[in-house]
Amino acid sequence: MPETGTQNSSTSIASQLIRELELNGPRPDPRTDTDHQSLVSIYPELGAISAVDITVPTPDGGVPGRLYRAPGEALAGFVWVHGGAFIAGDLDMPEAHWVSLYLASHGISVLSLDYRKALHGLKYPAPSNDVRAGWLWATENLSELGLATADDLHLGGASAGAALTAALTARLGDDAGQMPASLLLAYPLVHAKLPPLSEEIVKKMEGVPSDLVFGPDFIRDINLNFAGSEDIFSDPHAFAGSGDLNGFPPVYIINSEADTLRASGELFAAQLESAGVHVRIEMEPGSMHGHLDHPHSVPARNSVERMRRWLHNDRRLGLGPIVGTIQN
Repeated sequence: MPETGTQNSSTSIASQLIRELELNGPRPDPRTDTDHQSLVSIYPELGAISAVDITVPTPDGGVPGRLYRAPGEALAGFVWVHGGAFIAGDLDMPEAHWVSLYLASHGISVLSLDYRKALHGLKYPAPSNDVRAGWLWATENLSELGLATADDLHLGGASAGAALTAALTARLGDDAGQMPASLLLAYPLVHAKLPPLSEEIVKKMEGVPSDLVFGPDFIRDINLNFAGSEDIFSDPHAFAGSGDLNGFPPVYIINSEADTLRASGELFAAQLESAGVHVRIEMEPGSMHGHLDHPHSVPARNSVERMRRWLHNDRRLGLGPIVGTIQN
């Protein structure tokens, strides 16, 4: 997703990208080592995982999902939502598929969720409603995840998926719904406008490829495309960083190191701490935005292991306390 941080023409970069997707659909992934067969060949332990496509029923026709289960007892359950700027991404991208396979291979059952994209005039709250429907389905079908109660059911997402799941958590709190055991956010954007970048982030962005540099204009335009109106920018059910965070469950944030979106993750962690919420924030060294979509990289493999440890928690495995402190 190319971005220079400023508009170069009357048509914004975000608008060009949206138009291309509406006309031509997503570009095929040129990589030859991230499909399912390649992943299982490289990581044989993933071959034991059952991955079953489902459709979560909704008033609008259904949301695609995929259930991942390993043989034996489930230590926890996780509803996971991929990113893609609200306009791209699917259940087959490594950020969705490989992450789910990895977690399931360590005893964490996963419901990976898709959602309608903000294309062809579709706006908020449609994608948010899809994620809500998936979460409610999981809470009502715990046995499909190998769980007896919702006490071990967690929620999370990456990038735009993190925005959707954080906002859903705010909505569940306001609606007195079933809250997740914890919220796990990978390189999240939970604010409608990009917060100011620290000097450290600015320095880290030096040399980053232009298609991974998301400046304030791009962020505003892509969020406006999702929201439909700037009036929605202050709605915490769309952007959790704009609302009251009291009552949130424990939150774990994994930021990419060289990523402008770090500013949102870091601000959100500070907001959570101020609200008295248990939060842990970590930065993955050597990573750029979307690093979980690169399963053979060291940062991605380190991050999924961080996710595993968080979701297992010390309640069963004695890993020690993992909430209550901010760490960078």
